[in-house]
Amino acid sequence: MGFWDYLSSRHQQLLTDAVQHASAVFQCMVIATVLGILIGVVTYRSGWAAALAITSTSTVLTIPSLAMIGLLIPLVGLGVAPTVVTLTLYGLLPIVRNAIVGLRGVDPSLVDAAKGIGMSRPARLLRVELPLAWPPILTGIRVSTQMLMGIAAIAAYASGPGLGNEIFRGIASLGSANAINQVLAGTLGIVVLALLFDAAYVLIGRLTIPRGIRV
Repeated sequence: MGFWDYLSSRHQQLLTDAVQHASAVFQCMVIATVLGILIGVVTYRSGWAAALAITSTSTVLTIPSLAMIGLLIPLVGLGVAPTVVTLTLYGLLPIVRNAIVGLRGVDPSLVDAAKGIGMSRPARLLRVELPLAWPPILTGIRVSTQMLMGIAAIAAYASGPGLGNEIFRGIASLGSANAINQVLAGTLGIVVLALLFDAAYVLIGRLTIPRGIRV
């Protein structure tokens, strides 16, 4: 069976896997973004705390994703749980690092001016510092998303959702008629999803970042 014939015959299952893959990455990115920004806000004013946050989250990336999922299976079982935990942990580093860099890069005179007109600390953070730090934070989110698209495929090892199931089925049946088609379909599906997510982030950037800051 040719590749296009395979896609035609399996399009419904491939579409379901693609939706599950995108949903898993999106939901984990939401969690990682909230946690990453919170960690950045809490630590960026302290040199040692920021270094500890970056070192801790970067250490996670030294653990092979397959090993991470394998270690989590006895703790949280198979399926969605190890996928969510793994993807969230792997997605933290670029967001934490860029949040710290972005917040530290805010012009102190702007913060002082906001303080001078009576803004409270939370108001300065929400209305001045975070909006100005948003461009590098968004870049960190884009990098994390691209990483998680590929890592999410490994979730199939723990019966997780997504296009990784197609790839693993193909690898498990190497030598059969459709093995290469399965691996290729899963891989190309992940590439297409990654491009669509990145295009969405470009649009979000244009809508949320003032032109002067973009330039």
